[in-house]
Amino acid sequence: MKKMGSMKRKHIILGIDPGTRITGYGIIETDSHSFIPLDYGCIRPPSKLPLHERYCIIHEGIEHLLDAFPIDAVAVESQFMSRNAQSALKLGMARGVAILAATKRKIPIFEYAPKKAKLAVVGNGSASKEQVQRMMQALLHLKAPPEPEDAADALALAICHANQIKTVSYV
Repeated sequence: MKKMGSMKRKHIILGIDPGTRITGYGIIETDSHSFIPLDYGCIRPPSKLPLHERYCIIHEGIEHLLDAFPIDAVAVESQFMSRNAQSALKLGMARGVAILAATKRKIPIFEYAPKKAKLAVVGNGSASKEQVQRMMQALLHLKAPPEPEDAADALALAICHANQIKTVSYV
């Protein structure tokens, strides 16, 4: 049985909202009761590059974040079903290169549906991007809403996972 003090361990969580044009990221530190933003932003591969080169830039960007912070867990947005098979495939590839970067370092990966992340931070699984941005500003005591919205979504994924830590065991 765990001691009560073991719940006070701080965790650093990287949230990733993958995309081929913009991959949002958000890094928080949490003790399961409070959240401290460490970094957030996006990786924007030039759209004129071929897809394989954009995937490489996304992978290198995630690797850079994993090198810069002692990440305990990665929370990545699970793929939603798209009517456009090509879009779904491209998004899946972006997710894959992000997941690969963490897997190579043996960092646990957790996947959350966009609705679950929105529900965790806004209380509404159908919340708008603007609502998520405003809630991230409030929860993380930021001076302004995180930009771009992909970074706010990534922060929401990290907080969503932080809310699950009590039921997750780290090896």
